[in-house]
Order: sequence, then C-alpha cells, then structure tokens
Amino acid sequence: MNPVADAAVSILYPRRCPLCDRPVSPAGALICRECEGKAEYVSGACCMKCGKPLEDGRSEYCADCRVRPHAFDSGASVFIYHSVDRSVFRFKYEGRQEYAAWYGERTAVILGKKIKSWKPDLLVPVPIHPRRRKKRGYNQSELLAREIGERTGIPVSLCVSRVVDTKPQKGLGIAERQKNLEKAFKIRPGELKSKIIVVVDDIYTTGTTIDEMAVTARRAGAEGVFFITLATGNST
Repeated sequence: MNPVADAAVSILYPRRCPLCDRPVSPAGALICRECEGKAEYVSGACCMKCGKPLEDGRSEYCADCRVRPHAFDSGASVFIYHSVDRSVFRFKYEGRQEYAAWYGERTAVILGKKIKSWKPDLLVPVPIHPRRRKKRGYNQSELLAREIGERTGIPVSLCVSRVVDTKPQKGLGIAERQKNLEKAFKIRPGELKSKIIVVVDDIYTTGTTIDEMAVTARRAGAEGVFFITLATGNST
C-alpha cells in the first residue's frame, strides 16, 4: 500500500487502543499514551511450571502444579488476566486484530529473553477449528504468534490443525476440559520431529489446552514443549 492510501485507511479506520478501544492517541502509536501502564504485568515470584504469580513467595509451584502433572516443560504469561480481560475478549471475538501488534511487542519485551533461553525452533499457535475460523475471520493466537515471531526472529509454524470443533472451555471443570479436548489436534507428519516448540495462546487457566497440544506434539516427536500466553490468573 502506498503512503497516501495508507494514510487514507488510517483516517477512515483508525487503529484502536488495546485498552480503552478508542482511536489511538497519538496517531501511529500502538496504545494511547494515557493507557500505558494500566495493564498489570505478571511479576514477582511465579510458579516454575506454569508461570502463574504466587502469593506465597516461598513456594516453587502453584497449588495446581503441585498436585497435577502437566505435559509441557514450562511456560509464562505477560499480563494478569483481570487487568486485560475486556481487551482480550475484543481481540478474540470482536475483530480487534490490530491489538496483536501491541501484544506482540509487549511479549517480546517482557518475555523475549525467557523465550530465547528455551532455544525454540518454532512458535506454534493453538489452532481453532476451520468452522470457527470462517465465522471469526482469523485466529487470534496465530496473529499473536506472527507478531512475536517478527520481533524475535523465531519462525511460526501452522503445522497443527484442530480437527474437532470443541465447545468453549469456559465454565467447564478440569476433567470436562480434558475430555472436551481429547484428540482435538492433528499435526502434519514429520513437522515437529526433534523440535523444541513454544505453543502460543491467549489465556492460561488450567493448562488443559496447552497440555493437549503438548501431548500431541510429543507424540509427533517434539523434543521440548514450552508455552507463552497473553494472560493468566493469580495463584496461591
């Protein structure tokens, strides 16, 4: 797109701020100046497995990871969920694809060193079912992965597909979530053999989706499975 056309599109369809959802001010920025600092980042003592912040700084793992084994190696998240919940909802369900640029920039700044310390070969976004993608028009996890990839130089692979149109995980218990995702993912043969991957998703809650991705990836020969999500809840 040439500069004149690009400017015209910006006027007609201005970029929205990922936090207040108003046209970004100043124009050309990824987030409003007055909104910077309003999102709460994950910080302090965190679970060594899933990355959730810990209220008890003496613990190494959250209550969930102390009693429930996970198939992934470890992971981390950028934001505390309650501080960006409405933003993530708009990104996921209301067409705010432009939010991905700020999310990707923040992820690269906050977690870039950690991601590279895992020495990953690929970023692998959690896929959505083709029927859902057709309705929504995009996969928010793929958008996020591409933005992170551009900023870290790590290739993005779309080798995983969702072959079961699962019902939403929200509101389901852990056992129900696990059953809901059984055999939901399929990987192109040979794509992940001996690879270290970072699974990219929007929200970490119980880790069920990441676990199923990890199980599927390891069956396909993946050597290591880590994850990055935009947001996570608090732990104990």
